[in-house]
Amino acid sequence: MVLWFAILAPIIVAEVFRSPMVDYRVVAVGALLPLVEVVAGQAFVLHTLLGAVTVLAAVMLATQGRRLVRRRWLGIPIGLLLHLVLDGTWTSKSLMWWPVFGLRPDLAAPEAGRPVAVLVVLELMALAAGAWAWRRYELGDPANRTRLVATGQLGRGVL
Repeated sequence: MVLWFAILAPIIVAEVFRSPMVDYRVVAVGALLPLVEVVAGQAFVLHTLLGAVTVLAAVMLATQGRRLVRRRWLGIPIGLLLHLVLDGTWTSKSLMWWPVFGLRPDLAAPEAGRPVAVLVVLELMALAAGAWAWRRYELGDPANRTRLVATGQLGRGVL
């Protein structure tokens, strides 16, 4: 379920914020971070609201007085929050709201418990969304594509 997070999180941020200054690469990394827990065999802090809010607070504290650095690194907690939405973590109250409902969260990552057919369909949907985004953000134009790859940003004209 890599494409599901890596493609949809930046698209959602682009469509909601419409900011040419967001580094969409960092948003994708933030959305992929919780998959480290899945590879490790269980979901925990990165699959919780507390984890995302803690990372947000750390970014805000670490980047005081450095607006441009803050703008870039805010993509990590935004990506983490979008991961919670995109993988359905919100359906497990013990995991999403840990530790409010107890110190032992449901350690099963939502994305790990899905049938393979569902994972394949989600990845195909992400590819379709990626094809839509390619056209929507005019990434066929070498200048737009180079800007996205080099800076992580989309031009004001395509947003």
